[in-house]
Amino acid sequence: MDYKKGRIKRYLTNFHIVFCPKYRRQLLVGLVRDELSIELHRIAQEKGWQILGMEIMPDHVHIFISTDTGTAPETIVKLLKGRTSRTLRERFWSLGRSPALWAPSYFISTAGNVSSETIMKYIQEQWNRWGD
Repeated sequence: MDYKKGRIKRYLTNFHIVFCPKYRRQLLVGLVRDELSIELHRIAQEKGWQILGMEIMPDHVHIFISTDTGTAPETIVKLLKGRTSRTLRERFWSLGRSPALWAPSYFISTAGNVSSETIMKYIQEQWNRWGD
């Protein structure tokens, strides 16, 4: 992975983020999964972030994302979960009936050059692990 550079800085800020629907319900299938993927890419493009890897499982989401240094990790998660919740609940009536789409908790980890390949491989192998 290449370092990005700004006017006065060089950086490589990658995060592995995992979050789940409330009660770990298996909601993220079919059209919901497709719409979630589109919305996550839309948010990333709007903010100037790059999604390096993503896997949407029926009951959780893995995102490997590269961001700028000026955005706090919790802000990234809050934005991704908030915007996708609103979009999905407006589009899919069955999701709008519950008080919250996403569980309040999440996992986030930083990654540099060395562990980036490991994280991307882990995300890509999610469907193989699902059957275990």
